[in-house]
Amino acid sequence: MDMHKINVKFVFMLSFASILLMSGCGKKQEVLHLYNWADYVKPELIAQFEQENNCKVILDTFDSNENMYAKLKAGATGYDLAFPSSYMVQIMKEQGMLEMLRHDWLPNLIHLDPTSLNVSLDPEVKIAVPYTVSYTGVAYLKSKVSNVVKSWSMFDRQDLEGRMTMLNDMRETIAAGLRFLGYSSNTTNEQELAAARDVIVRWKKNLAKFENEQYKPGLASGEFLLVHGYVGDLLQIQAENPDIAIFFPKEGFVTTCDCMVIPKGAKSIELAHKYINFMLDPKVAAENTGFTQYLCPNKDSYALLDEASQKNPAIIVPEEIKTVAEVNLDLGENNAKYVKVWDEIKSAE
Repeated sequence: MDMHKINVKFVFMLSFASILLMSGCGKKQEVLHLYNWADYVKPELIAQFEQENNCKVILDTFDSNENMYAKLKAGATGYDLAFPSSYMVQIMKEQGMLEMLRHDWLPNLIHLDPTSLNVSLDPEVKIAVPYTVSYTGVAYLKSKVSNVVKSWSMFDRQDLEGRMTMLNDMRETIAAGLRFLGYSSNTTNEQELAAARDVIVRWKKNLAKFENEQYKPGLASGEFLLVHGYVGDLLQIQAENPDIAIFFPKEGFVTTCDCMVIPKGAKSIELAHKYINFMLDPKVAAENTGFTQYLCPNKDSYALLDEASQKNPAIIVPEEIKTVAEVNLDLGENNAKYVKVWDEIKSAE
């Protein structure tokens, strides 16, 4: 056999393989940077998106709108998608922090539940696409807490002192005090805010702490007996511990829409649109609702939910309960009044 021909053939094949490697297989993957709440997307869906789009997704998390905003406002760059609540979307929009959306890249917008647009506060979906509709409520251990009243007044229970938590979230927790007193969670009346402050300071004496993350394992393990939290999170831990019960306070509570937005300075804007469109697929939305226990407001996904989710009033909230839910709004310069009250609550003994 002619060894020269074999060597020429080998060199040709090696060169061809190198060309393929440089032009395709070795091409650097595009990276999509997400800034989301913890436990707020099914990991398998991220893996599916990566595979379908030959990209890499990097996920960072935050535990409050204020922390997310502060980080971005301080100059953190590189995020292609963020997931703020509707009132924070308003603030970020007014401050020029968000990119406009291209509807021609989002054909799955047709699946959105139109009722969610009232909560997202961007009815024309110019800058924000509804991701989930969420509510705040209260959860407790049935075997440990007796004489339960579906009211914010449960935080006055001295027999539960040191075994309760409330959210470390300015707007959510001040709203609890306001609604308990019969006031709007968006009031700018200083006397009403002062009255809510006094109520929360009174409740604070019975709390273990203000907490956004540890209340979940704390309630599931029995460290805490009654907690204020996001209902989707509460449903997740209820699945671990059937002794957990959940209620919506009769005086009223906060509902919000967490949205998908593209921050100014995003590097992968087209890929960000692809991710939004992916999450708007009815099958994907149903799967994500099942994992997070937060309702993805996708009207064509509801029939795809399992029977338990469809019948769960904490996921598909009955209309009569929604009547006492209120959306937190951006209050402009009046936000400073809430910051002042929150500082007074946190510093109170």
